[in-house]
This record gives sequence, structure tokens and C-alpha cells, in this order.
Amino acid sequence: MHTALVVGATSEIGRAIARRLAREVAILQLAGRDPERLERQAEDLRGDVERVCVHRCDVLAPDGGASGLEALDPLPDVAVCVVGGARDQREAERDPRAAEDTMRTNYLGPAMLLGAIAEPFVARGSGVIVGISSVSGERGRRSNYIYGSAKAGFTAFLSGLRHRLADSGVHVATVKPGWVRTGTNPGTPPWLTAEPADVAEAVWRAVRARRNVVYVRGRWRLVMAAVRAIPEPLFKRLRL
Repeated sequence: MHTALVVGATSEIGRAIARRLAREVAILQLAGRDPERLERQAEDLRGDVERVCVHRCDVLAPDGGASGLEALDPLPDVAVCVVGGARDQREAERDPRAAEDTMRTNYLGPAMLLGAIAEPFVARGSGVIVGISSVSGERGRRSNYIYGSAKAGFTAFLSGLRHRLADSGVHVATVKPGWVRTGTNPGTPPWLTAEPADVAEAVWRAVRARRNVVYVRGRWRLVMAAVRAIPEPLFKRLRL
């Protein structure tokens, strides 16, 4: 494994993933909407990796930002898409533009981008694609169903892409962090909350072992199985 691409590399989770992959590859490619922030991050990593490159990529563009990555040289062995983020549910309910932005950021853009990245991987016959999804996509809940519906779509896309590419030499992994302790997500229960470094380690585990679906905190698998099992008449009365 020689080269890794991280899309959404300026987020806290993206930075942690980039740092983890820098220990395993010779060339690290960082992509995102803010080249200046990417360049500062690249400068911090240049002592840890042979070469760091910066690429502007906006997943909200009509093509999911794929045109910004056409010039990747070399073609990465691993591509990780960390793009996403939840907006306020009530804002998204009131403002169709906010709802659309949430859906584009968490599903449409990342799906179009990874779909485009998959094609040269298939032509080469090798590579690993990792999408960061969410446990929020496993059942719609009143507290975040717009964000959750987008993540559900992204999870289904990754599953379908994994199925399509199963015999191509290209592996597709889905990583579900659950709650992560970042500046935008304070005060969550410690036993269900991961650190950005934990997500980075889960990504590397998915790449190294070619895992299909990885829950960063294994407890989430049981929690969400219980949530999915709640009968709909009872579920509608719960404030989740």
C-alpha cells in the first residue's frame, strides 16, 4: 500500500484519519473545500510521510467534486470519504435548502464522488474505498431523520457498490462511528462515544483486514439492533 486519499480531511475526524494513514503510506493526498486549511494540515504531516499533496474537492458540486480529483497522481490505493455532518433537525424541517444541503453533504455528493473514484480502481483491478456513514441511518427518528435518511442512503449505496465490485479486486468498507467526541458533539455518554483517533483506527482496520461494515464502538451494533426491533406502534411513542 503506497498512496492514500482522504476526502474531507480538514474535519477533526478527517485529520485523525490522515495522521493514522500517514504511518502506513508513502504518499498522502488530502482533499477538501478549503485549500489553505489543507495546506496547513499538510505542513504538519510532512515530517511523517514521504509526500503530501493537496487537492480542492467540493462534494456539493454537481459531480460530487469528482472533477477536482481527476488529476490524482498516482491513483491512490485507498480512498476514504469523511465528508458529512448533521445540521439542526428543526432548521432542516423549516428550510428546504437546509434539508437539501444535509442530503447532498451526507449522501448525494459522497456517493457520486466514490462512484467516480471506483471506476479507475476497477480498471486497475485493485484498491480499497472507505465511506464514513452513521448508525443514524439504521432507523428514522424524529430527532434527526433528515440527516439519518441521508446516511441511510449512503450506507445502502456503499453496500450496493461493495456488492457490484466484489469480483473486481476493489473492496468497499462502511465505517459507522456513532457519537464522536468533537467540538460539535459534546456531552454524549462516554460508553457510546469514540474519539477521532478511534475512528481513524477503525478505518485502518477496515482497510487492512478488508472488513465490510465496522462499528467504531461495537456496542452500537447491539444498541441499533434493539432500536430496529422496537415495534412501530411503540416506537412512535418514544422520544428518540
